[in-house]
Amino acid sequence: MAQKKTFAAIGLVLAGAAAALIFAHSPQSALFMLVAGVAAVLVLRHPEAPPPATIDGDGDARDAVNDLIEALGDPILVLAGNHVVRANTAARALLGAHVLGQDVRLAVRHPDAARRLGEADDTGGGEPVTLIGLGRRDSHWQMQVAAMGSDRRLVHLVDRSRSAAAEKMRVDFVANASHELRTPLASLLGFIETLEDDAGADPALRARFLGVMAGEARRMQRLVVDLLSLSRIESDKDRLPTATIDLAAITRTVVDELRRSDPDRGADLEIDCAHAIPPITGDRAQMSQLLHNLVGNAMKYGRAGTPVTVRLEPGDAGDVTLTVADRGDGIPPEHLPRLTERFYRVDSGRSRALGGTGLGLAIVKHIAERHRGRLVITSAPGEGTTVTVHFPAVQADPPTLS
Repeated sequence: MAQKKTFAAIGLVLAGAAAALIFAHSPQSALFMLVAGVAAVLVLRHPEAPPPATIDGDGDARDAVNDLIEALGDPILVLAGNHVVRANTAARALLGAHVLGQDVRLAVRHPDAARRLGEADDTGGGEPVTLIGLGRRDSHWQMQVAAMGSDRRLVHLVDRSRSAAAEKMRVDFVANASHELRTPLASLLGFIETLEDDAGADPALRARFLGVMAGEARRMQRLVVDLLSLSRIESDKDRLPTATIDLAAITRTVVDELRRSDPDRGADLEIDCAHAIPPITGDRAQMSQLLHNLVGNAMKYGRAGTPVTVRLEPGDAGDVTLTVADRGDGIPPEHLPRLTERFYRVDSGRSRALGGTGLGLAIVKHIAERHRGRLVITSAPGEGTTVTVHFPAVQADPPTLS
């Protein structure tokens, strides 16, 4: 009879978890309800738990609670009063193996956690507590606490660091985009107001102001085009290209276009393309954009009169390697990890003076990732910068065995 009641109770917990999933559309809430509910039923079914000193968290097959929490990838603690009596592998990895038997407020060293865990009841409004800096300074964790009966509680920690980092990137992106658009717009409005006054009567001054206004308008146009392009590339990142393309032919076409658009600097372009370049699977327009950005950057930031080398060759690991190298001022090593961040610039003034939007390498990175490529940037101050992208080549069909 007791066993039937236990199964009935577990069935009610499963039904509650399913309801949370269906009506609240929250898999995390459903999982938390399921773990806490099943654990509570098992604890009530076996109230005489082994003493804390005998529980080592190694997953005794006879201990249903340990089996349950060990199966989860998130850190889980079981408390008796305020002391940790069970901690799964993920919890021990985060907090240390010494947490068993400790006061939980010492085990989870965070002021917000201590306040929540020190409450006399477990109501908490069902809202998780955010713990910033637990384990490492930039981490974001959410902690949920649920009563299990018999003076026991379950603590569930969920790592939200990635979503927090993505949200920060989104906020920074919006702020940077707004700033980048506001600056040329303010310049345009200022010149328009000046031309509306007496300055508009001077033909030479009017022509100079109009030239500056046209430059600012083109800068805004480039920024809007790059923003739209980045948005399209990010929306397509999970859709692999399906067309087979000739990267060598696209590279030659882009180099020829850049030579015509800037004859002086274009004369410094050198192309080294091996004869046997295997095809790759890719998006022709995006590959052209990637090459325009990489070669264009090398032409802008390399010293005038020095060569810009574009090399395409088959790799040793069945890939195709694209290399673009310049002989410019180079980039200090502390900047290299951040070069592909949106709007990140080593020298903001120089970048804007040369017409850069701060999005070129971010676009390159996303195009490379969509094509399952690997982007590597190396640089030496005073010597120049080399950007290498490795793309997987189309594999030939294996011969048919007869």
